Amino acid sequence: MQSKNPILSRRDTFAYTGDGRGRGAVPHPGPGRLSDEQLREMYGYDAGPTQDRMTMDDVVVKTGLCLGLLAAFAAFAWAVVPVDNFGPAFGAVIAAMILGLVIAFKRSANPGLILGYAALEGVFIGVLSHAFDATYPGVVVQAVIGTFAVFAAMLAMYQMKIIKVTDRYARTGMAIAVGFFLLMVVNMVFAMFGVGGGLGFRSGGLGILMGVLGVALGAFFLSLDFKQVEDGVAAGVPAKQSWVAAFGLTLSLVWIYTELLRLLAILNGRD
Repeated sequence: MQSKNPILSRRDTFAYTGDGRGRGAVPHPGPGRLSDEQLREMYGYDAGPTQDRMTMDDVVVKTGLCLGLLAAFAAFAWAVVPVDNFGPAFGAVIAAMILGLVIAFKRSANPGLILGYAALEGVFIGVLSHAFDATYPGVVVQAVIGTFAVFAAMLAMYQMKIIKVTDRYARTGMAIAVGFFLLMVVNMVFAMFGVGGGLGFRSGGLGILMGVLGVALGAFFLSLDFKQVEDGVAAGVPAKQSWVAAFGLTLSLVWIYTELLRLLAILNGRD
């Protein structure tokens, strides 16, 4: 099953598919690990049966490094950037978006680029979190706990096969995600041109509904990430691809956290 995560959706990021059909430059004859010849053609890489292949531990370690760096830069930004100064956050998020697109479309497994993305997202998250916490004390802790709760719940449901990532599941989720994204862009444009808070998609009852949908979409992206990792490990892709998997997981967790932060802020504001 090819990932439909916006960042991990390149056709040949991982060639293995759950139904035994490869998708990418090299046809895959059936379930199992990629051969050395396929690895050479796809990645310019030659590995033995067990050496230098991606493992679940690789993904866990790399994801931990990304999240740890993100948290460190978030704490730094919180401490040094004034609560009413959004300039650093704006600059960081633009740079992170550009870097993220480079990583996604070039399928880069460069640790420097991916850790740089995590650091930039950390600056953005730190400034944003500080501003939200100043207005709604305690909301950041709630959002952090909620993010890890969503992650744990999705991982448990995926492992227990309650959630099965099929083509239909992925297509439906991506269609909803595209619609959600377009609505948010329109809402932002109206807000930029002085129409109050936009079209109301981030406030009131409608804001709560959109916040819940945003969190659900983040959970959906996580399920695609889990499938991507599972297929990559099964195919025996190069160990360096664990950086790509860590990047996708980090992106999904940041999405969930920011959506929870907005949702909780609306709920706290209604007290």
